[in-house]
Amino acid sequence: MNTIFIVLPILTLLMFDLGLALRPKDFRLIAERPLAVVAGLTGQIVLLPIIAWLVGTLFGVEPLFFLGIMLIACSPGGSSSNVFSMLAGGDVALSVSLTAFSSVITLFTGPMIMDFMTAQVGSEVSVHLPVVNLLMQNIVLMAVPFAIGLAIAVWREPLAERMHNVLKRLAFPCLILLATVFFIQNREVIIAEFPSLGAAVTVLILLSMSAGVLMSWLMRLTGREQRTIVIEIGMQNAAQAITVACSPFVFNSEVMAVPAIIYALMMNVILLTYVGVLKKK
Repeated sequence: MNTIFIVLPILTLLMFDLGLALRPKDFRLIAERPLAVVAGLTGQIVLLPIIAWLVGTLFGVEPLFFLGIMLIACSPGGSSSNVFSMLAGGDVALSVSLTAFSSVITLFTGPMIMDFMTAQVGSEVSVHLPVVNLLMQNIVLMAVPFAIGLAIAVWREPLAERMHNVLKRLAFPCLILLATVFFIQNREVIIAEFPSLGAAVTVLILLSMSAGVLMSWLMRLTGREQRTIVIEIGMQNAAQAITVACSPFVFNSEVMAVPAIIYALMMNVILLTYVGVLKKK
């Protein structure tokens, strides 16, 4: 089974559901609480790629896996971050807004960063990034379903709420299905590389969350806002990273998607632990 035929509908579903969850007030948040929005987006768009580059370099990750780690850092916040923010007692409205803003911004920043990184290390493994293909894929698979979901939310809010209540229950099982199928097809590579990649990805997540704490402290945000920022920067859209890696129109490499699968596992373990610690406090 070709993994791309599973990941494409899952990514489209997640983006459509994100559009359904948005309301006009979510976009006004940048004017009402600019420091919180700037802290979250700076962490995701600027700091996270830098952290990923440092981690990949310090761990001496081989080129294909290095690009896979960079793909994670160039992806927007994951839709599950909204649920985690709620469980952590965070600011759900801020979480939804940051996920939406990062999803739009990374449509363009992601290809630029990946084009630069591929030029640096791609020659070692004969990898080339067709930037136009990536931009078009982002628009078709992310921007279009997101816009359709948002249009329904604006013009048919009751319908959007009913659809969102159904789809949000499907998101996590779909990701588990994707991870299971991908693991079965690439189990030898994943098992062989898990010790080194697992360590690198774990450090990436922990440093990303620490960057959220730092940005929140610099912006003097509230505790609820800080928890949200930490989760937003620590939880990226692994499905998008897998899509870009596996897509026959972009990298066409399931090996490059291995870091994203490991990331999806470690991300949930670490953030569930984070939520558990917060609840105990």
